Amino acid sequence: MPTQTMKAIRLHEFGGPEVLRHEEVPVPAPGPGEVLIRVHAIGLNPPDWYAREGMPDVPAELKPPMTLPLIPGTDVSGVVETGDGFEPGDEVFGLLRFPTALQAGAYAEYVTAPASDLALKPAGVGHAHAAALAMSGLTAWQFLIDLGHDHPSPFQAAQHRPIPLGPGTTVLVNGAAGGVGHLALQLAKWQGARVIAVASGAHEDFLRELGADEFIDYTKDRPEELARDLDLVLDTVGGPHSRRFLPAVKRGGSLYPVYFGEFDDEENAKLGVTVTAAQVRSDGAQLAELGRLLADGTIRVAIDSTFPLQDARAAHERAARGHIRGKIVLTVP
Repeated sequence: MPTQTMKAIRLHEFGGPEVLRHEEVPVPAPGPGEVLIRVHAIGLNPPDWYAREGMPDVPAELKPPMTLPLIPGTDVSGVVETGDGFEPGDEVFGLLRFPTALQAGAYAEYVTAPASDLALKPAGVGHAHAAALAMSGLTAWQFLIDLGHDHPSPFQAAQHRPIPLGPGTTVLVNGAAGGVGHLALQLAKWQGARVIAVASGAHEDFLRELGADEFIDYTKDRPEELARDLDLVLDTVGGPHSRRFLPAVKRGGSLYPVYFGEFDDEENAKLGVTVTAAQVRSDGAQLAELGRLLADGTIRVAIDSTFPLQDARAAHERAARGHIRGKIVLTVP
């Protein structure tokens, strides 16, 4: 059993990376159906810095509750200490309590988690790679393979339903070198699709190694003008400029912006393009499927950089510089 206190990263105010403090805090206690995990690695995700900033651009009615002081983080890999659903000593990984809790206290030496959010970590996979897989892998899976839930998105009325992928299907992944993008590319190839990867030129060799059939350097060319007759665009960048891909999608095709943008339903209908997005949700069973693909080499997770837990500020500063290849990970001794 752990001691009564642990080291964790907390914020007492919203702001830049400088608000992240390395502090001594009580070890949490698991509730019914939960386990206590001794954390070995934490995957960083955009919601971490959105929460750190206080989500200033999100309407108040869409903001989840965030009470200060707050321990950030949702993605972990570690070892079960005690609790329900797993045995002490089990190595597990997961996306914790998302999206019901935007931040689940993962930037710490110990964290509690619902057992249903967790999967057994494959023996041949390191903790850093397992932690890096959680949110990004589930996002790619729920957009492309199986949504796995009936919860409506807060950003749209239409239910997201992944289109079938296979031979004869052409998928363009925008932002293909990032956390979600490089995993989505591999999942689409696993399903037999032809994949066009869009990223800066520095990532071309990396993405071709992952299976990209074509590559477009967005710093030199406009992908929405080069690509045509696409069955699917997965835009991991998303936002207000996502609609520029609409003319590149064939009638009957789909455009999935990971960060939902500004679209006109009449324009989408006129072009015959389905535009939907999903809110990623914790799912231990889906993570187990992803873990098997990672263990057998079907997919791999790229680690951009690692930082010790106490250097979370430096990790957030790295994220702010952008052009991330894969995932940033915090490690716990």
